[in-house]
Amino acid sequence: MVEIKICQRTRAVSAALVKSFAAIPVANISDVMQRLTAGGPSLRPMHAGGVLAGPAFTVKSRPGDNLFVHKAIDMAAPGDVIVVDAGGDTTNAIIGELMVRTASRKGIAGIVINGAIRDLDTISQGAFPVYAAGVTHRGPYKNGPGQINTAISLDGMVIEPGDLIVGDADGLLCVPYAEAEDILKWASDKNALEADIIRDIDNDRLDISWIDVELAKLGFVSKDAG
Repeated sequence: MVEIKICQRTRAVSAALVKSFAAIPVANISDVMQRLTAGGPSLRPMHAGGVLAGPAFTVKSRPGDNLFVHKAIDMAAPGDVIVVDAGGDTTNAIIGELMVRTASRKGIAGIVINGAIRDLDTISQGAFPVYAAGVTHRGPYKNGPGQINTAISLDGMVIEPGDLIVGDADGLLCVPYAEAEDILKWASDKNALEADIIRDIDNDRLDISWIDVELAKLGFVSKDAG
């Protein structure tokens, strides 16, 4: 029988790291992580817009059941991101307006549901970050079982309690706790490089010679190459 677990989180990325990562596009962070990690294209922002960033407070719930999500909202600290693995099932909504309002009042940084939400009209007009795989009017059950602050996986992206969760309009990403400092440095460098490229584009001096170099590797020689 699956063990019901409600654990205390023993680590979390620092507030300074959260703030630094929040200023970098998720795509740039993903690139320096070798494009190997993603929360899946179905997890989309349901709120009006804005960045999600904070330490993961993980929940594993039975599809269509939100008992352990209620408990997580009660336990989580301000700045936490509640990340729920509800199996990706969208038959029943896991959260709606009332739970989002409660989480927002507590200072929780956002909620990720690998499952469905409801009350989209209200959530979509608000700034509180909510990511989900779908929408349905059908409400949840509250019977369990579930787990809190254990390892979960969203579409192959493993999330440990205290890892960094970042999200923007492009989707979600988990930055492992032990690698966050290094990844921040690489992502900051990538961000600065892209700023330089944008300046080159705007000043009509972008170097695109690399395109023909790559084509030559494939055996193609441009007619413009002389």
